[in-house]
Amino acid sequence: MKKLLIILSIFSLVTAISSCKKTGGAINPLADVKNLTLGSYLVLDSTINLNFDNSAMTTSTVGVTVSGYKGGEAVDHIDVFAAAGSTYDTTKWHKIKTVAYSGNGTKISVTGGELATALGTDPNSFVAGSFYTFYNRLYTKSGRSFDVNNTGNNSGSGLITGPYYYGAYFFTAYITCPFVAPVAGTYQVIADDWQDWQPGDHVQVTDGPGPNQVNLSQVWPNGTVVNPLIVNVNPANGVATVPKVTFGNYGGATQYTAEGAGANDVAGYIFSCTGYITLSIDIQGGGTDYGPNRLILQKL
Repeated sequence: MKKLLIILSIFSLVTAISSCKKTGGAINPLADVKNLTLGSYLVLDSTINLNFDNSAMTTSTVGVTVSGYKGGEAVDHIDVFAAAGSTYDTTKWHKIKTVAYSGNGTKISVTGGELATALGTDPNSFVAGSFYTFYNRLYTKSGRSFDVNNTGNNSGSGLITGPYYYGAYFFTAYITCPFVAPVAGTYQVIADDWQDWQPGDHVQVTDGPGPNQVNLSQVWPNGTVVNPLIVNVNPANGVATVPKVTFGNYGGATQYTAEGAGANDVAGYIFSCTGYITLSIDIQGGGTDYGPNRLILQKL
């Protein structure tokens, strides 16, 4: 169950500054708002497509549409980079292209051919089930730049990674492969935003109850199961959907529901070819919507 966020009080900060007040040239520059500057970030408008078709990689296209945050500094252009898997290490980024910012709904798209060129590889060498992250570095009219490395995550509240700001500093695309059961077995937790488990924990995933279905009831909840948490998988490409279900509780009266966070209950992917499960599931309970929560598992 998701733990309560511990947020540093503004009052405490002000008190600390006041109690350590200095004079002359020793004054803390952050104590004067005139010394703070305006930044900028990209807002996700819509998703174009996040699946590369491995049978037609050269022309297959992924991408998103974005807008510059209306309260930020004006955006001039966006540099798009790619990396195998995901990493904030810019030495592992490969530049794809520069996209001129044209206002709300600016389209950022990448073909499999462009990705292959940037990586210096053959389009036919991509492996189904693998994924690539595309990082967007925006440049403002004044020449400043912002990406995942210098924007910050807004004191942990999710400016880059959280669901509330709809940040578009990166998007992930998968090389899809058909789903072929069985996939049951022991999986290692890579990420669990709901915090029933910690990274490195081992959990059990089972098949069924029907064809092209996976049962996650031994993963969520790590409490009392009310109804099985079933994932439906498209056998053609591994796209996973989670219809809304009251899946469990944690010993109290509050019952929790789960539903795929995307349109039409789409939650992510289950790749049987690599034993990789990556889902984003919206959880609600006790009158609170906890938003999308990632669950990423790797079969051992």
